[in-house]
Amino acid sequence: MRISTPEFISLMAMLVATVAISIDALLPALPDITLQLTTNNHNQVQLILSTFIVGMSVGTLVVGPLSDSFGRKNIIYIGASIYILFSVLCMLATNIETMIVARIFQGIGAAAPRVVSQALVRDMYSGREMARISSFIMIIFAIVPAVAPLMGASLIAVFDWRSIFVVFIVFALISTIWTGIRIEEPLKAEMKLPFQLVVFKAAFLEIISIGIVRTSIITLIFSYGTLFTCILLVQQVFDQFFGRADSFPEWFAIIAALSASASFLNSLLVIKLGMRRLISAALRVQVVLSTLMLLMFHSGVISGHLGFIFFVFWVFSLFFQAGLTLGNLTALAMEPLGHIAGTAASVISATATFGSVILATIAGQFFGGTPLAMIVSIAVLSFFGALSAHRLRKFERSN
Repeated sequence: MRISTPEFISLMAMLVATVAISIDALLPALPDITLQLTTNNHNQVQLILSTFIVGMSVGTLVVGPLSDSFGRKNIIYIGASIYILFSVLCMLATNIETMIVARIFQGIGAAAPRVVSQALVRDMYSGREMARISSFIMIIFAIVPAVAPLMGASLIAVFDWRSIFVVFIVFALISTIWTGIRIEEPLKAEMKLPFQLVVFKAAFLEIISIGIVRTSIITLIFSYGTLFTCILLVQQVFDQFFGRADSFPEWFAIIAALSASASFLNSLLVIKLGMRRLISAALRVQVVLSTLMLLMFHSGVISGHLGFIFFVFWVFSLFFQAGLTLGNLTALAMEPLGHIAGTAASVISATATFGSVILATIAGQFFGGTPLAMIVSIAVLSFFGALSAHRLRKFERSN
């Protein structure tokens, strides 16, 4: 029996959420991991997050072409196996170097559900309907960042931070088994492409030759960059600047839960207004908000209780922006590439993820105990993202 649309959306959201849970559930554990695994440079703990994203971007580059050659479901199985194996290694790590290496490979494994889910959506939908389905997926996906830090904090309170990786393993097993049972392989034998370098090169050249795809990828880099910068630094700002490490999971849960409204709003507006308008508006608003935050920081407003509320609202605005940009930009980039959906999803996601995490990691190393590095970096990234989004106007006419 063909999978229903609501079940398909739920399953795709769970596959995509593999990445979110792998990052967000560890946020409350960073202070404990810092004490146990790092020595002098406490900013090293950020690498536990950023190297996972780097590994994911590397894996993303190959799993799409592999799924075009060997089928969507087979790649899900392989990726889940790698993810689970290195989750075990993370759980057993006794030093930061082992943890970093294991997180890289864990990220490679997590790339499979992330990319293949995008390809599956493109296999079954197109155009604004694809963007609408992506928005619904993001609504459910947004629940994970809300729940994951609370789950991580609860596990730490009862066991320790290593128990979080057990949840990762169970989560991957459930989503993989669900996929195996309920998804019918959409890539028939005659549709499969040979896995050859010349085929990948031809697909890559086609992808970068299309103006709207190039511009969407560049805009994705800046949009993801704002989100990753926030994720890398927000727990440290809560802890070291505001002294609210204990309440961070609750605040983060509230922020993430409320930000789900962005995807819901996007699902309502994208058919009427189009993707480009929503993307451009979201990034321009973020430029204004980040500039205001910078002015408030320099005036000393951010340091007090009212400043903390402003900071929380600003972090919420970053997640809200992601709900209005990431799905739409991915849909814009994927729309002309349905015939090579797997490879396209790989190239688009890998390029956007790798570029953005490099920018975010550089920004993170400037952290000095205040929100300044975070605010400045996000303001700059949003500004360049808005400029890039403005160029989409000449491409998007019917989307």
